[in-house]
Amino acid sequence: MPRFKPKAGLERSASGDLWKNTLSKIPSLFGRLAYVSSLRDANSGIYRHHGLSIVFGRDESSRTLCEYHERAFFEWLNLSLADKSADLTVYFGSLDDPLRLVLDHWLKTKSFVQYAPSVARPMESELFVQDLEALIETIRNGLPADSGDPESSRPESPVR
Repeated sequence: MPRFKPKAGLERSASGDLWKNTLSKIPSLFGRLAYVSSLRDANSGIYRHHGLSIVFGRDESSRTLCEYHERAFFEWLNLSLADKSADLTVYFGSLDDPLRLVLDHWLKTKSFVQYAPSVARPMESELFVQDLEALIETIRNGLPADSGDPESSRPESPVR
């Protein structure tokens, strides 16, 4: 794949470019974790980002995404429950779908399990899932009874 020289608006490293042009615009750590994990191919585990690959090459792009995924995961894992709750509140507040629908879907499908990087040890992945399930249940239980309306389903930070 051809590599192009960075223009004035691009960073000189894949990591700098990823942060400046993409990740810094995502307001929550959990949102950045979800985004980067979505760039990992489910079949191969290879991370793909078209723009980064064009400028920095496939290998450097994939390596940068993998490193950021690991860093975001462990940073989030090390937050206190109160900070995780606050971060999830920011993340859920940025979504377009009604909160109760999202929370019910997450609890049913456990789709967030895929957010753990491949280097996470089983106990780290378990902690991640257990914390998320507890926080999701807590947030869901704090919703008004009639929360089908997106305006009435904005999360409050229930863990202090």
